[in-house]
Amino acid sequence: MNVKGDRVEVLVDTGGGVRQFDILATKAGRRVEVSSARGVTEVTEVTRSGQAVRTARFMAARVVSVVEHPAADN
Repeated sequence: MNVKGDRVEVLVDTGGGVRQFDILATKAGRRVEVSSARGVTEVTEVTRSGQAVRTARFMAARVVSVVEHPAADN
């Protein structure tokens, strides 16, 4: 089960450098999911029931790296 602490780090080419975006699971029980389709990389924070809370969208051609950091299982 994913818990608070899930994080996805996205590096995006801005033309003049690289910008970092962090998307976090803000409450216990939420998770962060990554999908890519039709030239768009989408990172979504979802609840236990699967309802999207917030979404970040990036042009896939500009995405340099997507790094998933799962919460530690303690």
